[in-house]
Amino acid sequence: MMKTAIIIGATGLTGNELLNQLLQDDYFNHVIVFVRKKIEITHSKLTQHIVDFNNLKDYTNSIKGDVVFCCMGTTIKIAGSQDAFKKVDYTYPTEFAKIAKQNGIPAFYLQSSLGAATESSNFYLQVKGETEKVIRELNFDSFATFRPSMLLGNRSEFRLGENIGKVVMQLLSFLFIGKLKRYKAIHVNRVANAMIREAKLNSRGNKIIENEEML
Repeated sequence: MMKTAIIIGATGLTGNELLNQLLQDDYFNHVIVFVRKKIEITHSKLTQHIVDFNNLKDYTNSIKGDVVFCCMGTTIKIAGSQDAFKKVDYTYPTEFAKIAKQNGIPAFYLQSSLGAATESSNFYLQVKGETEKVIRELNFDSFATFRPSMLLGNRSEFRLGENIGKVVMQLLSFLFIGKLKRYKAIHVNRVANAMIREAKLNSRGNKIIENEEML
């Protein structure tokens, strides 16, 4: 039986790649995205909901399907403050997950980050860890966290530091072997592919899928 996939964060680097892969995958006959602004993609399988993420409860009746893919994320610099960053990376994903659970959606797959941990001294990684923890504790039938290292791909917005980092990581990629493989930069198409592959397994329980496994 074909499935309905839901994406939040579909305009981001991984989310956009995930959307394109899902639209080409016959396993999914319906793809629903919740976005702030309309995506300029037309496809018979695609439904777009333009939403205010500050009022997600208003869209409860539309949050229905078989699996949620969450690729929401920003940076403190782009968001403008730690509070604004946490709203995008923690509040929106966890509130959406609560509604999804309430509506009986059995599976939730979250793009997080290498090093995510609630006890981290790094604010970014701490927030990522807190998001993982809250959603995991909702007890979806299937919950998987994907923790990529630096992401490779073409972003819509320019990030100078990240672009420099990508060049360095790719030049030194030959060094990332053995235990260092977990830090190797990864292209978003691999992350998206890993998320879709996990959805097709229909496995139960909680998983953490680290960077080296996706590679």
